[in-house]
Amino acid sequence: KVLWTVLVTMLGYASSLPVGEDALCTAEELAKYKIIFIGKWSQTAFPKQYPLYRPPAQWSSLLGVTHSSDYSMWKKNEYASNGVRDFAEKGEAWALMKEIEEAGEKIQSVHGIFSAPAISSGTGQTSTELEAHPRHPLVSFVVRIVPSPDWFVGIDSLNLCEGGHWMDEVSVDLYPYDAGTDSGFTFSSPNFATIPQDTVTEITCSSPSHPANSFYYPKLKILPPIAQVTMVKLKKSPPGLSAPFINLPAKSNEIIDTVS
Repeated sequence: KVLWTVLVTMLGYASSLPVGEDALCTAEELAKYKIIFIGKWSQTAFPKQYPLYRPPAQWSSLLGVTHSSDYSMWKKNEYASNGVRDFAEKGEAWALMKEIEEAGEKIQSVHGIFSAPAISSGTGQTSTELEAHPRHPLVSFVVRIVPSPDWFVGIDSLNLCEGGHWMDEVSVDLYPYDAGTDSGFTFSSPNFATIPQDTVTEITCSSPSHPANSFYYPKLKILPPIAQVTMVKLKKSPPGLSAPFINLPAKSNEIIDTVS
């Protein structure tokens, strides 16, 4: 009788435990979204050391993935992977794509990968489509800030599913992050590896607290968003008109720090 009481108590406790974010998605179908990335890195909003040439301010291509909570592309206050390091420092995507592929093969945590073209100025927009799955409703992506030591913007594990339905539209303001792999303070700093590697941290108007920092604006309470992303759910095509979802990253292995 005592054992039975203990077992019932344990089962009741287990049922009250929180479950993973993606486990709550009960939508029955796949969902397609248009993702629009908008660069807001203007000289008016960010006048300090604004890159005008060699190279001018611009954005790398966007590299993203739809996945479950078993996978993480990057996470604030955690160490960046080798793939994220290569992408944040040099715009090289192959190592990160390999990590995504391996995660998908090992624990089936990845549903799809998507990319959008680079933007050759600090302001402008780029877009592509992505596909989310009820077991893989989370979206993560990175876009490199060019030029920079290892700075990027992105999203970590945004859930597009709310219970039994997909969100129709979601917009998120984006702020700069430091990958923790290069110790440069300015947009045009030479390579200076961070040893030992630091964690991914958000760059603010007061952190790093150093006058040489390109984003150091001590008179501000908060930086304006340097970019924005919007994801809009696409309506289903009529029967017979739908095409297979194919969205492969660009063939180029490196985003060169010059205007395309």
